[in-house]
Amino acid sequence: MEPWESLKRGIDNLRGLYAMAMEERDESMCVDLEASLHEYRDAYAKLRIVEMMSDRYDDTAVFFTIHSGAGGTEACDWVHMLLRMYTRWAENKEYSLETLDLLEAEGGIKSVTLQIDGPYAHGYLKGETGVHRLVRISPFDSNARRHTSFASVFVSPVIEDDIEIDIRPEDLRIDTYRSQGAGGQHVNKTDSAVRLTHLATGIVVQCQNERSQHKNKSMAMKVLRSRLFEFYSAEQEKERGKMLQEKKDISWGNQIRSYVFQPYTMVKDHRTKKETGNIQAVMDGSIDGFIEEYLKMQWVARF
Repeated sequence: MEPWESLKRGIDNLRGLYAMAMEERDESMCVDLEASLHEYRDAYAKLRIVEMMSDRYDDTAVFFTIHSGAGGTEACDWVHMLLRMYTRWAENKEYSLETLDLLEAEGGIKSVTLQIDGPYAHGYLKGETGVHRLVRISPFDSNARRHTSFASVFVSPVIEDDIEIDIRPEDLRIDTYRSQGAGGQHVNKTDSAVRLTHLATGIVVQCQNERSQHKNKSMAMKVLRSRLFEFYSAEQEKERGKMLQEKKDISWGNQIRSYVFQPYTMVKDHRTKKETGNIQAVMDGSIDGFIEEYLKMQWVARF
């Protein structure tokens, strides 16, 4: 309530200043009054967006995963581009990021999992789950042909220990392997990386950020619990049309958003129909417009 009460007090004060200016016919106050009015309008718009993020875990940190899909080397480069875009977005909001798992491949990144922490991180990012499509002239094609690549984004809240998720030992396969490193004296010579496979659902998570196998297993279990929570929640809400986007094919027909670099520039969200021609700004992290349109669409759908 405090932000709303603060906004109301500010508007009441602005009304008083406006009345005083009108009474004294003081036109010099117009510029300051107009600037304050724009400031309060922006504050109101931001509070309305926050009000739309009222689900149980909207105010939590998130596990944020990007996987490459159809497109080979191009798709791996596309994952790298998306990672940069979301990193810039998070930095602009002064959110903290931690890389939990990174699998590099020729031309870019095969998959990456981050933990992003900040106010309403899950509320803002939950609508980014889905397939993202890139259309551009490939820098890897000597014939300069246009290529289409796909990557999937999956977002789940960081679930604390107060949520009960039953993970039976017989449903869990644990694999260890040597994590990737820079080589030389820095190479990890032990099988510290951990991959967990939940056999009942087919969900796979892995972590290789820590040098300790125990720490990697602990973090992987935390990610798995979060994924399972999302999976079971989606199962319960199938009648409302929800589904787990990560289980979709990362290919044609399933994209939630398209990023077109050639023959024209456009980013279009296929759910909200919002689009922009300023693709460079989007790739530099300016995606709040798309996030807010999705939140508004979901808010309207509730009523």
